[in-house]
Amino acid sequence: MNDTAWDREVDVLVVGTGNGALTSALCNWEMGTKDVLIVEKTDKVGGTSASSGGGIWIPVNHYAQACGAEDSIEDAKTYLMGTLFGEDVPEAMIDAYLENGPKMLKFLADRTDVIYESLEHYPDYYTNYDGARPGHRSLEPAPIDMSELGGDWKNLRWSHHMMRMFNRIHFTQVEAHTIMTQAPGWKSLLAKLIVGYVIDLPWRLRTGIARRLCTGSAGVARLYLSVKKRGIPVEFNTRFKALIAEGTQVLGAQVEQGGQLVSIRAKKAVVLGAGGFEKNQALREKYLPAPTNTAWSAGNTANEGDALLAGLEVGAKTRLMKDAWWTTTLCVPDEPTPRLSIMEKSFPGSCVVNKAGKRFANESQNYMAFQKELFATHTDQTPNAPAWQIFDARFRRNFMVGPLMTAAMKPDWQIPKTWFDTGFVAKATTIRELASIMGIDPDGLEETIGKMNDYARTGVDEEFHRGESAYDRYYADPSIKPNPCLAPIDEAPFYAMRIEAGDFGTLGGLDTDTNGRVKCEAGGVFDGLFAVGNSSAAILPTYPGPGATLGPAMTMAYQSAKFINQHAG
Repeated sequence: MNDTAWDREVDVLVVGTGNGALTSALCNWEMGTKDVLIVEKTDKVGGTSASSGGGIWIPVNHYAQACGAEDSIEDAKTYLMGTLFGEDVPEAMIDAYLENGPKMLKFLADRTDVIYESLEHYPDYYTNYDGARPGHRSLEPAPIDMSELGGDWKNLRWSHHMMRMFNRIHFTQVEAHTIMTQAPGWKSLLAKLIVGYVIDLPWRLRTGIARRLCTGSAGVARLYLSVKKRGIPVEFNTRFKALIAEGTQVLGAQVEQGGQLVSIRAKKAVVLGAGGFEKNQALREKYLPAPTNTAWSAGNTANEGDALLAGLEVGAKTRLMKDAWWTTTLCVPDEPTPRLSIMEKSFPGSCVVNKAGKRFANESQNYMAFQKELFATHTDQTPNAPAWQIFDARFRRNFMVGPLMTAAMKPDWQIPKTWFDTGFVAKATTIRELASIMGIDPDGLEETIGKMNDYARTGVDEEFHRGESAYDRYYADPSIKPNPCLAPIDEAPFYAMRIEAGDFGTLGGLDTDTNGRVKCEAGGVFDGLFAVGNSSAAILPTYPGPGATLGPAMTMAYQSAKFINQHAG
């Protein structure tokens, strides 16, 4: 028998405070297990979930149905079976996700403060596949005032600074799209957000961050508020170190608090929701394609693979370890974490090139697919990383380009000198000069820009078919004809901005069954061990729609709680 000297005992121990972990704690509590303990490695709640866009992809959910959206589980599965073809995802996992995702969302909506809003116009990422929908499968959390948390608002991790105007004012995904694409009403929306911030004087005395939370921090805040109302304890600065097991029976875990090791008995279950391994360089080099660097990842700095390593130590099985939630990133000098390069490279009037000055993918497609193509053709002889976004003065006037904003918002004279000195950005009067500054082949870049200008005239991208799908056109400019994704790059001065082969988390992890139970490498499953979110292997590794990470994380948290509590669901 195990002879561990237990320091404390709970029914369910939840590791982490992202969407999956907090949903797990809530669902276990609501299904009958009141003795739940949450441990968090850092001093803030939320993990990568808080800094994310906060969206969840749940087909046939009750919010979409209330809006009159037409959808079916059958169409959603047809779509997934197409987009996930060839991936190592058991069909049973897809079925379990599609069946239980809507149930999870309704369960939380009926019992907790977790509220979402359906995104009518955010399309599936592969709109040319059978079963795809132009909207109402993705949702974002309803905004919430952080004051509802009382003094515990200080425990929150904010949404990524790129999702905060002036690093202070949060905006929703819908508002971000309106502002970034400068759609009708964007100026009045901007003014409304700024005025609301300025006149909220009582809150200004507490913090410079706006009271209204959106996107990832709103989703976490709603979950955290629900956890607080139930009295579920969250212990911060507590690092998960190891699982304590007897054969395939997981009995508890060892954590580190204040420099001391503490053994916690978990009578019913240990649920791992501690994120992936994106900030562990050794693990990246062992599993992920090159080039790879923790510095390019926008994931949480605490995500060092703690859950993965603990699972491997007891003989857990893994899946999908060679992949991540890919997106090119902008490593802006002096900023705390990389920005995601998603919208700006999609706008018409720019392109992305490699060192040879050549394009390697459709810039307007979804970010996951774009970077998969980056890796597919990357070699030491013809590297695609780093890459550079090339644009002209017209583009700079009309579109927000990451930290450069627009020319009116951040004139060239306001661009920090360090951005030029470090090679993050460059400016030149000719394409050849621009190429020379950045170390790009001048002949290759001139040829590419010539082709882009021809494509803008004809409306046909002969190389990568940019603008031919509904998702391509989501961040397009409908005023540009004949293709809203293609505009000329011909007005000096010309600009280049360096982008990296980054990510916002890893997607490979502990292999689980349809109840979230961790599988053993030797066969079977562990009793009492569950994994959710990026601690587990992904269900939707090709990212079929916005929110394909958080949706499964929350659904499997719900599934595991049903199993732990023998709840019908």
